[in-house]
Amino acid sequence: MCGSWDFFRSQPSTHPLESDKLSHALRYPVMKTIIALIATILLIPLAQSADDKQTVLIVVTNYGQMPDGKTTGLWLAEATHPWQKFVKAGYQVHFASPKGGNSPIDPRSTKKPDAINDQFLNHKAYQNALKNTKVLKDLDPNNYAAIFFAGGHGTMWDFPNAAGASEIAGKIYSQGGIVSAVCHGPAALVNLKLPDGTLLIKGKKVTGFTNSEEEKVGLTKAVPFLLEDKLKSQGASYSSGEDFKLHTVVSDRLVTGQNPASAGPAAEAVIKLLKNSR
Repeated sequence: MCGSWDFFRSQPSTHPLESDKLSHALRYPVMKTIIALIATILLIPLAQSADDKQTVLIVVTNYGQMPDGKTTGLWLAEATHPWQKFVKAGYQVHFASPKGGNSPIDPRSTKKPDAINDQFLNHKAYQNALKNTKVLKDLDPNNYAAIFFAGGHGTMWDFPNAAGASEIAGKIYSQGGIVSAVCHGPAALVNLKLPDGTLLIKGKKVTGFTNSEEEKVGLTKAVPFLLEDKLKSQGASYSSGEDFKLHTVVSDRLVTGQNPASAGPAAEAVIKLLKNSR
């Protein structure tokens, strides 16, 4: 389409005066303006299709300390493993957080060897992406094909009422995009509403960090609420697998993972949905 004007100009003239008439017409400002507008209209859809559906937004926490003084933050693998999956599948990845800026990493999440975490932490540009996250509420949902809420206990404080969460994720979903979350990341879903005011998770199948898992890590009384209970009370159909084992749920265009082991597989489920929607 963008080369169509050159195509017509290159065709043989059927009348000896046609090329002169065309050249004369192009001298008039009105004609030039009309042609420019037509070209712009033709190019806009091409630009959108090339860029708008190629980016996934990973949302991370800004919260680094629990009220009792315990250190918390992002569970690193729940951002890095999805990041790797999305990048390998050909998607661009942006990082955002409720307040923007630094996303503190829970030190417990880097104690065990993890090649993907190491790859991320040993690359300055990737580190900077987590230290300089975008402000969630300032983003344009039209620029994202999917949104992925990474976990970590910090999310239990700043995800449920994060400014822009409903506006961004709700709009992405209503436009045919994917909303996803893993482990404690579904804390972002408990109050997340669609543009019509209904809760996104109401009537949908979901999973998230279980009451049993919370008890086993010794933080049942530290968190402001139990995620499993809250998801159920908000009308979601909650399911779980074995503690700390892989369990993901896909319900329409909502993807959730139960725990850190589910982070990569949840991203794979998102990628599958994105490819099937093309």
